[in-house]
Amino acid sequence: MEAKAIARYIRMSPTKVNIVLDLIRGKNVNEAFAILQYTPKDAAVVVNKLLKSAVANAENNLNLSRENLYVSDAHTGQGPTLKRFRPHAQGRAFSIKKRTSHITLVVKERA
Repeated sequence: MEAKAIARYIRMSPTKVNIVLDLIRGKNVNEAFAILQYTPKDAAVVVNKLLKSAVANAENNLNLSRENLYVSDAHTGQGPTLKRFRPHAQGRAFSIKKRTSHITLVVKERA
């Protein structure tokens, strides 16, 4: 039994989110919450909220026990990129790519 939570169109680069996801992948849920609470990255706030949602899905929809849950899969994919332009010297334009992420978090019950 696995519960899943997906956050789409998060205005953060997938590489920055992956750094935080690598910290909690394979950990127990309570340990993952403790790690996220003290991680000084902006992505930690989003991942913490997503982990709460995945745990709530497991408890309410699948009747799984919170003590036995662990993060079995955590990955991010690239969402659509917002393309913006900034003025540069001599009439040129400099392009800025504002990347977005789709984050998927899966929790399972340890046997």
